[in-house]
Amino acid sequence: MISIEHLHPIVIHFPIVFFLTLAALDIVASLRGHSITGRSAVGNASAGLAVLSAVTAIAAFLLGDEALEIAEAGGFSSEIAEIHETLGMVVAALFSVWAVVRAYLWLKDKDVQGGLKWLILVIETGGAALVVTTAYFGGILVYELGVNVMRTVQ
Repeated sequence: MISIEHLHPIVIHFPIVFFLTLAALDIVASLRGHSITGRSAVGNASAGLAVLSAVTAIAAFLLGDEALEIAEAGGFSSEIAEIHETLGMVVAALFSVWAVVRAYLWLKDKDVQGGLKWLILVIETGGAALVVTTAYFGGILVYELGVNVMRTVQ
């Protein structure tokens, strides 16, 4: 059976992939002149990716919070962990807000063009940078500090 603190590293890959795919899809589709909102083909995929990003980011945050509590109960303490936890909470919150915005545009079948379309791309590029930054600090926790992983004895 997988221990609770090992679920976070499994789940965390989903919001990363979903949001990076969302940003890339919308950028490429916009450059090719396609609609990225409403009930277009890309709009359907984008709204779905935004919602999946939010749901999995919330799950990853909750599991990460539990994993950190387990690590701290075992004596672990790190400023990096606090930074990673704060960034994870921000990602979960912002991705949730973004999912609501994208779901609204999909439900109302709004075809956003011009400056608003470019604003969407800027927001998604920022979201992609935020999730990569959060992942970077998570990588430090695992690969440099060894939190919740066994180190090989040499």
